Amino acid sequence: MKETCETETRPKNFNELIRSSYFWKPAAGAIIGAIGGFMYYHFVGCASGSCAITSNPFSSTLFGAAMGFFVVNSPCKTC
Repeated sequence: MKETCETETRPKNFNELIRSSYFWKPAAGAIIGAIGGFMYYHFVGCASGSCAITSNPFSSTLFGAAMGFFVVNSPCKTC
């Protein structure tokens, strides 16, 4: 017996998109990830400056935002 997934319908226009979870869920994940990435740079960081991601606050924040986005928007998630 095959189970079906209940999915919400995609937004039809920009106003519906802004109010839907299609926009806010990934955006919240990216924002929280960016904050986490910056906090990691600030509190842990890289003392020698040779670390590719954590030696620069911009790259650490960008990497954290990408990880937050991908955790929330996982392509491997199931119903």
